[in-house]
Amino acid sequence: MNSIVAVQQCFGYDPDEMLRHIEWLYVEGNGPDPMGKKVLVKPNILSDDDPARATTTHPVVVEAVIIYLQSRGAKVFVGDSPTFDTDKFTGEKSGIRQAVDKCGATWVRFSDSVVTRKVGTAAIKITALITEVDLIVSLPKLKTHELMFFTGAMKNIFGLVPAFNKALQHVKYPDRFKLGKFFVDLEDTIRPHFHIMDGVVAMEGSGPGNGYPKKVNVLLASVNPLALDIIACRIIGYNPLEIPTNKIALQRGHLLKSIDDIIIKGTDPETILIKDFKLIITGGATRILLKHLKKKIPFLRRFDKRPVFNYNLCIGCAKCINICPVKILRFDNKNKVLINDSNCIRCYCCHEVCRERAIEIKRKVF
Repeated sequence: MNSIVAVQQCFGYDPDEMLRHIEWLYVEGNGPDPMGKKVLVKPNILSDDDPARATTTHPVVVEAVIIYLQSRGAKVFVGDSPTFDTDKFTGEKSGIRQAVDKCGATWVRFSDSVVTRKVGTAAIKITALITEVDLIVSLPKLKTHELMFFTGAMKNIFGLVPAFNKALQHVKYPDRFKLGKFFVDLEDTIRPHFHIMDGVVAMEGSGPGNGYPKKVNVLLASVNPLALDIIACRIIGYNPLEIPTNKIALQRGHLLKSIDDIIIKGTDPETILIKDFKLIITGGATRILLKHLKKKIPFLRRFDKRPVFNYNLCIGCAKCINICPVKILRFDNKNKVLINDSNCIRCYCCHEVCRERAIEIKRKVF
């Protein structure tokens, strides 16, 4: 597969400047010809948050992509499916819905119609839109991720799996490496056609939903999601091969045979490295050793990072209880969330959906 990654420095979300960048990235990144095509644009809307939180792809990026594709003769559809994709989800708080309406594109709901596809060895429900459009353009947000360490182009397509079907995958694939294989299998199944990453303001720390905005001032684009993620990881200070999706996909060799095969166009990533980006610690060789030891010595599981509740911040919204795929969270008689820690699968879904930062992922032995 084409291994070109187009890289551009971008210092803000000025609409005119963004449109110029998107035009350059699409051309230099060898984006597919959208003339006369139905194109599904898939931003990252983990939660319908204010764009200042850096949880979602910025609406100015989405708008610029829509305008560019329309100028090239495409009919554009835009949507995503957060875990809590209910009738109340509009995409308006993030500003993305307004961008869609302003440009005359079509807002779509992924949960309205689904198809079943074989992903790896399992049958998975995916939005039927993948069968109704000609091209899929994915717009990931550059963010850390408590479970997967990093979330980018490879993981953004998980949003094509509607609503609560995503949480169920955590039960089927209960650790980051099994889940990473699923994400790579999903990419192999769907194969989006182009990826543009919003890294102008990224999320560092406890991502993907409860970290903090961090200026990285970069946009990246590629036909190849693995190549794009590898470069993005390098920019923020990760060893790309410690990210499960990168390692698994590279081992398979479908998307990329070697990191050395990546061709950069535009800004040299080595000149824009962020040396103080707050990463999720991967643990390296120590993590791998503990993984094997825990199979033989179950007590060591106590040393895993886990969800820890701050009841001073909790508002009792019950989102964590509703999202838990193994149903081990409940309210006590004082409306306090209790967790059955011994049955927790450490998927961190509860942490992702908590907008009050009332759940922290950390080690707590007792």
